[in-house]
Amino acid sequence: MHVTSLKTPYCCRSCGAALSHSFVDLGTAPPCQRHVTPGRFDHAEATYPLHAFVCDQCWLVQVPAYLRADELFDDQYAYFSSFSTSWLAHCERYVAMATTRFGLGEKSRVVELASNDGYLLQYFVQRGIKVLGIEPTANTAAEAVKKGVDTLVAFFGVETARSVRQSKGPADLILGNNVLAHVPDVNDFVGGIKHLLADDGTCTIEFPHLLQLIQHNQFDTIYHEHYSYLSLTAVKTLFERHGLSVFDVEEWPTHGGSLRVFAKHAEDARPVNAAVSAMLDRERQFGLTSLGRYQQFAEQVRQTKRVLLDFLIAAKREGKTVVGYGAPGKGNTLLNYCGIRTDFIDYTVDRSPHKQGNFLPGSRIPIHAPERIFETKPDYVLILPWNLRDEISEQMKAVRAWGGKFVVPIPSVEVF
Repeated sequence: MHVTSLKTPYCCRSCGAALSHSFVDLGTAPPCQRHVTPGRFDHAEATYPLHAFVCDQCWLVQVPAYLRADELFDDQYAYFSSFSTSWLAHCERYVAMATTRFGLGEKSRVVELASNDGYLLQYFVQRGIKVLGIEPTANTAAEAVKKGVDTLVAFFGVETARSVRQSKGPADLILGNNVLAHVPDVNDFVGGIKHLLADDGTCTIEFPHLLQLIQHNQFDTIYHEHYSYLSLTAVKTLFERHGLSVFDVEEWPTHGGSLRVFAKHAEDARPVNAAVSAMLDRERQFGLTSLGRYQQFAEQVRQTKRVLLDFLIAAKREGKTVVGYGAPGKGNTLLNYCGIRTDFIDYTVDRSPHKQGNFLPGSRIPIHAPERIFETKPDYVLILPWNLRDEISEQMKAVRAWGGKFVVPIPSVEVF
């Protein structure tokens, strides 16, 4: 198969090799969490390329850092983790597991990287375990403090790790959920984990699995806030570069299919679970260590776009009304890449009051409270956070009373 090779000025953020192989080009888009306020509606939005590449040395898929982290994750950040009940349940189960498996108690210290609004650490606090959240967005950190979660407003890296270790001591457990993908300097980030982790401590990192992204056409999870798209193959190499060893891995259905990776100091004698080699073998067999598999993805994406537009065009020709549910980052990638605006979707709704009253970036689709759906009674509700389809369709089941139907766009259009 022909493999697209390009001359680019970009280097892999993990191993430093030149990036010359395209994964998928989604055109240009504004930052996905930068919602347009009514006062800014008549102003232009800055858009940036959304082109993902794959490194043929360490197999990290990545979007170049077209924007700095402090431009994306500021005190106006619109994503608050606590608005998904299924995600909170997942985190509460994690805390119960970690407390038991790692023998955590009153003398232990847990540090979460990108702790957002305290959605997870609150459950450790309830168990009397000392915690520290490290979170760069001041508005979400303020919500965490209200929950009793000690929070440092900072980006994490070696410098922050040294400061925290000096002031509070080492961490028995360091965790990071859906943060590694958001880090432009992954070596500084993982180097910080190495420095802050206690000698017998454990680090767990959760991230959407690249294998699932490719297999299920989850191209909408590619956006500027996600600098990297991760496999166990790439993460294991990255951690080993900094003296950390992956000793276990678990699969979870969250965010369309995620991995939870367990790491320790390389000097730690704990054995490596067979699940690690099994997952590495699975990734190899799937093709994550050869360029051909990556090259096929771009056409999958184009086909997904065509099918979604076919559905929307047919619905509008029949006089049907379509609205959205949710204002997630992935939804903005989908809408902007497909060129979907208010000509196809009247509005979207979101449970977060921080988003209501604003407009989606790029598409300028208005965001209302969920109650709006029951006022207008649309024919179709397009669920943009398709990973929460069960939770949302249950919450909104009254839509069926007037014959309304739900639609998910990924992995392919499904009406239910």
